[in-house]
Amino acid sequence: MPNNLLDLTAVQAVRLIHDGKLWPEALMDAYLDHIAERDPSVRAFAYFDPDQARTAAASARPGALQGLPIGVKDVLDTADMPSQYGSPIWEGWRPRADSAPVAWARAAGGVVIGKTVTTEFATRKPGPTMNPANAAHTPGGSSSGSAAGVGAGLFPLAYGTQTAGSVIRPAAYCGVVGYKPSYGLIDRNGMKVMSARLDTVGVMARTVADCALFAGAVSGRDLGDPDAQTSTAPRIGICRSPSWDSAAPETRALLHRAAGALGRAGASVRDRELPSGFGALAGAHPIVMNSESARALGWELAHRQDQISDGLRERLTFGLTQTPAALDNAYAVLRSTQRAFPDAMDGLDILVTPSAPGEAPKGLDWTGDPAFNFIWTSLHVPCVTVPAGTGPNGLPLGIQIVGRYGDDRAVLAWARWVQAALG
Repeated sequence: MPNNLLDLTAVQAVRLIHDGKLWPEALMDAYLDHIAERDPSVRAFAYFDPDQARTAAASARPGALQGLPIGVKDVLDTADMPSQYGSPIWEGWRPRADSAPVAWARAAGGVVIGKTVTTEFATRKPGPTMNPANAAHTPGGSSSGSAAGVGAGLFPLAYGTQTAGSVIRPAAYCGVVGYKPSYGLIDRNGMKVMSARLDTVGVMARTVADCALFAGAVSGRDLGDPDAQTSTAPRIGICRSPSWDSAAPETRALLHRAAGALGRAGASVRDRELPSGFGALAGAHPIVMNSESARALGWELAHRQDQISDGLRERLTFGLTQTPAALDNAYAVLRSTQRAFPDAMDGLDILVTPSAPGEAPKGLDWTGDPAFNFIWTSLHVPCVTVPAGTGPNGLPLGIQIVGRYGDDRAVLAWARWVQAALG
């Protein structure tokens, strides 16, 4: 066992707990000590009570996640902690029940260490969280506190949610692994849903195997062991995507380096662009997202509109002013591209594409551009971002691995392969 318990991956820690070589309370105490030292410069938590976390660790159930501290994005309800959704409208609100993701994490022995900061309703206005690599830069959003908390070592596992790019982008900005599963793999009941056709619960951790352990435990799916070696290499399509014009120089250089490294590692590598019809998602996604968000916030708009930020209110207005024809057309684009995506990947195992336009932007007023994420969210397909070095300012960069809907186990395994090949 290492001298510093924080050096353990989640897989390693839970194995020691199951073998009786590590007590959950000891692991929790190590994280609580680190939080006291580190979180003032990160501000990952929307709610945190160390005594509550310590008590929960002592009573953790046996299971796949026994004793592992978990950060929970504050759009997922918790019965024993406030659920405030990043909005003053819900300040101090305490639901009566856990959301499904939290309930199943606890059933597997996971310990909720606290609620993590989200942007306002997981959409617009950022919270106070800072990037652990450089406090002058955004951690990304909307899963800001989850990504920054894993990146700063405040907890080994965290929940995020994604409507456009809110798992993959902040994970890339904070130098951690982010996994947005196939749409619906992790049940979202008890989540403050903003877009019924887009919102997806995802996870973050330091390793791909930790993400597979976590997501598999709470979904009831066998997502395999991504660390297991394979005797084959994947067939990879390097996909710049219709958003390529948004790529910063460091991202263009990264994708070029990645293609070379993957080829040298034995992969079959070729360029593969999406058919032209997929470009229509750039217009369809915001119509669906904002129209559904406006409908989802009907009570808040009717009774607390003055407590909604100007930026979000503008987007909700955009959503409400869409004609039925425009909305129907946007839904049709989502359906047609979802049906067409398997053919677009013909002959390939995965696509490799940027996780974000570049490094995390400077400042805390904007969480970055989801240009390289909204397409895959709209398609309902699994995505994994893995750390892939740093940019010109020393901030983390990520590479995104994308696969077919429902092919999550293979995508996680190939993501680990890609990460190893990139060194």
